[in-house]
Amino acid sequence: MLLAQMRLLKLEANGEFNLTNDITHPTSPYTILSHTWGEDDEEVTFEDLKDGSRKTKNGYRKLRFCGQQAACDGLQYF
Repeated sequence: MLLAQMRLLKLEANGEFNLTNDITHPTSPYTILSHTWGEDDEEVTFEDLKDGSRKTKNGYRKLRFCGQQAACDGLQYF
């Protein structure tokens, strides 16, 4: 049996967010928020999340907004 895996962003108490490890069975509620994509070189990629360079891109503001909206909805994962 093949299990699907995914990664989520976890909102921390200090307002920052981090990439989770692979999750096969989510145990906590999470949300998926969509947005309009900008220029390719301004969007935050999976690699940017892994290496910490995400804050230098304009697309980082959208991720922060997603985290804030998730928190308003009582969710820690998005």
